[in-house]
This record gives sequence, C-alpha cells and structure tokens, in this order.
Amino acid sequence: MFNKRFLRNKYFYTGLIFAVWVLFFDQESMLEQYRLSDTLSGLNHQKEYYLNEISQTEKAIKTLENDSVSLEKYAREKYYMKKSNEDIYVIVRDKDK
Repeated sequence: MFNKRFLRNKYFYTGLIFAVWVLFFDQESMLEQYRLSDTLSGLNHQKEYYLNEISQTEKAIKTLENDSVSLEKYAREKYYMKKSNEDIYVIVRDKDK
C-alpha cells in the first residue's frame, strides 16, 4: 500500500501533521468538540428538568390561589400553622428504624 515514493513525499508528511494537529491539538479539535457535545447534552437535560419543575410549580401556585382548602392544607403542613383553638403535635420518626 505504501511505497517508498509515497513515504518520501513531503506533502504526505505535511498533510499527516496537519491532520493530527486538527484532530488533537487545535482549539476546535475533535476531542474538544466531543467535550462540548457532552456538556451540551448535560445542559439540555438540566433545561428539561428545570422546565418540568417550573410547570409543576406554576400548577401548584394556581391551585393554591384558587382553592382555599388546599391553601390551608399547605400552610398547616409546611409552616405548622394552626387555628387559635387547636394544639399541634409534630411527630418526628427516626429514619434508622
């Protein structure tokens, strides 16, 4: 496949050095492109996660704005709010058992 004439050609070595440079050492090398692609993929997954969280939060806000029963339930569970004639007991369970 490779004969002596081809291996002595200076353009062959120049092209080979150029190809190695572009693939591995250049600022826009293939390795850097792979890293950037991997980073982009991770960021797209984060974007989907946060968009999903935003839509769930917006639904919860609409529910709390429109439904007084769910607002009272949320306030009681999250902030331990109570009516004036009530006593609240908070039971904390051990996670070890």
